Amino acid sequence: MATIGTAKKSLTPGEMLSLIQSTLADDKAEDLVTIDLTDKTSIADHMIIATGSSSRRVAAMAEHIVEALKDAGQGRAAAEGKEQGDWVLVDTGDVIVHLFRSEVRAFYNIEEMWGVENPALKQQAARLY
Repeated sequence: MATIGTAKKSLTPGEMLSLIQSTLADDKAEDLVTIDLTDKTSIADHMIIATGSSSRRVAAMAEHIVEALKDAGQGRAAAEGKEQGDWVLVDTGDVIVHLFRSEVRAFYNIEEMWGVENPALKQQAARLY
């Protein structure tokens, strides 16, 4: 008996996190920070923050994440801010991804809100001194 189509299973939050991290590593994302949100909030299980070298690079990284998730059967991811590319938010439901240009990331410093060190600020401070 032939099978028509194949149903793709939903990724667990951990599998989704790994897929996104792998995609960002392939794209040479800088200063990748992963925050476990499971005991901090109910909005998501994980947050990833990363830097791209330009607005074009940030937008491309977001598009690659959405494509990788779609290819894995997780088509519900949405990206906001790709047009400008300074700060792009990819919301998968279980994982929230913030992609920034370095200056924008340093300005907003959202890691501080979650009690995590921002490697982008550390690098900027090193350049000043």
